[in-house]
Amino acid sequence: MGHTGKVESVAYSPDGQSIISGSDDMTIRIWDAETGAPVGRPLEGHTGRVWSVAYSPNGQHIISGSRDGTIPIWDANTGAAISTPLKGHTASVLSLAYSPNGQHIISGSSDNTIRIWDADTGAVVGNPLRGHTGDVWSVAYSPDGRHITSGSADRTLLIWDAKAGSAFGRPLKGHTDIVQTVAYSPNGQHIISGSRDKTIRIWDAETGAAIGTPLEGHTASVYTVTYSPDGHHITSGSRDKSVRIWDAKTGVAFGNPVAGHTDLVLSVTFTPDGRQIASGSSDTTVNIWDAETGALVGKPLQGHTDVVRSVACSPNGRHIISGSEDRTIQIWDAATGAAVMRPLEGHIWAVNSVAYSPNGHRIISGSGDCTLRTWDAETGAAIGNPLKGHTGAVWSVAYSPDGRRITSGSIDKTIRIWDAETGAAIGHPLKGHTGDVWSVAYSPDGRHITSGSSDMTIRIWDAETGAAVGKPLEGHTDHIVSVVYSPNGEHIISASGDMTIRIWDGKTGDAIIGPLKAHANTVRSIACSPDGQHIVSGSSDTTIHAWDLFSLLPIQPPLSCNETHAKFWAQPDANGWVRDSENGLLYWVPLDCRIGMHSSALLTIPPTSHTRSVVLDFEDFVFGTSWNQIFNSTNL
Repeated sequence: MGHTGKVESVAYSPDGQSIISGSDDMTIRIWDAETGAPVGRPLEGHTGRVWSVAYSPNGQHIISGSRDGTIPIWDANTGAAISTPLKGHTASVLSLAYSPNGQHIISGSSDNTIRIWDADTGAVVGNPLRGHTGDVWSVAYSPDGRHITSGSADRTLLIWDAKAGSAFGRPLKGHTDIVQTVAYSPNGQHIISGSRDKTIRIWDAETGAAIGTPLEGHTASVYTVTYSPDGHHITSGSRDKSVRIWDAKTGVAFGNPVAGHTDLVLSVTFTPDGRQIASGSSDTTVNIWDAETGALVGKPLQGHTDVVRSVACSPNGRHIISGSEDRTIQIWDAATGAAVMRPLEGHIWAVNSVAYSPNGHRIISGSGDCTLRTWDAETGAAIGNPLKGHTGAVWSVAYSPDGRRITSGSIDKTIRIWDAETGAAIGHPLKGHTGDVWSVAYSPDGRHITSGSSDMTIRIWDAETGAAVGKPLEGHTDHIVSVVYSPNGEHIISASGDMTIRIWDGKTGDAIIGPLKAHANTVRSIACSPDGQHIVSGSSDTTIHAWDLFSLLPIQPPLSCNETHAKFWAQPDANGWVRDSENGLLYWVPLDCRIGMHSSALLTIPPTSHTRSVVLDFEDFVFGTSWNQIFNSTNL
């Protein structure tokens, strides 16, 4: 579960163990900085977007500023609001900061003023600080607490005496557009500012004089800037969707922009030890980055507005579908991670499972409303009426390999088989599990169905007769939420409430690999790539993992695509030809190279043994509509 609106502000706790974020969804969230998992429930109370958040120096309290003009103080441990919100501003509270000793709070507002508050009593200290002629977008205390600096829509910065509340010196001028963000260097000697003019400026905190030339590199508004704890680096986040790291002394940018967000980067902050950076974005996610390498650490906190219960890949590999407790199904572009269309809506309860038909034309979904629904994968339109028969929530659905049948597993402890075209139930329910049936899957040859249950076992069934085959597969220590077959039918893969994934022999039922660990909560769903090389898993930790089955390691980042690889799954046909999604011929693969082909990449074909590699050289690759027109001896 994550924010459902833009993340406007993020901040680390003083001990670096937690991150807080404020969002347009009017809530504040606390996250575990190590795992990325949400801590407790969202902090709710604001009636407008949350523009700014900050921790008290001792880490005991959190403050938030909102469009509703108020500043609540929250208990950082319980998330409870402490007393009544601070009120006084007549417009949005855009920026907040604690004094270094934690005794005071300052706030900047769209009413063009800055206010100082007693952090213990919530009382206003002195009169509002007036001087700006536009919205006050950012405020910051100097490290010694003696001064305050502010940035405004009037394109200037002002420096204030924190005790007297009076501005000293003239406004700092140089930016040609709104000053969105300001910060002091750790030693208090410098001030940095970021502006909608796409630049960052460094100022002498004592004299107010500009130091050097503007730092240029962003291609859009600079929304946030901050110093590293040692003062050696500056980091900035921009509307251009990037994060940049600069040498604070020379103003030179390090390497290329840190890319990863899919929308505006509105806020960035360093961990107290300076080793990591957190950024908040309009894409509703919070990312964590390695400050030294710029690499994304872990996975974005993103997705549906509630737990992602199930994920599956389209047969051509171009799309991923996901079902959620928010009652919707999302279709995503597998290469970019972008939503392809609006959510598919119709279920009146959580969507527990989703699957594509073998031809990719349809999607089937199972829900807590006890029904299955069929959807047009191209348009997202519902097809026919819901499939009814289960007496409890439907936890899993799957198509038979020929697309003629659908199987489903339910909390009523049964498995049902349906006619995919008419929606009619076929035969009697399959019974045998002593707990809820959380997952079902067909074997690639369509002869068997496998099921996973809250009784912690996996069962294999004869798809024609409905009879149980062999003994239950045992090993997981909690309910089994999802099961799938590998494309060749040799393996069964299972995911469980014990937060692990296991791999079994599809014929004998013996445990082969596992447990695989990475998720921080129940692994809700798994799907295997058509080439059997990768697994995609969705979890209650609201994340999606991709796994490389050769190395047994999760692939970083989620929903990424190496540009040297194909954007679809390629598989040689019986004659060795690899075709595209439109059935067009691409190239022919020699017989001895077809087995175990790494079909997620057109450039590399793994050998049948691990002793050598077979690589296709495309240096002189030619193509055309007629073989005799493109072939000549120089191509050999």
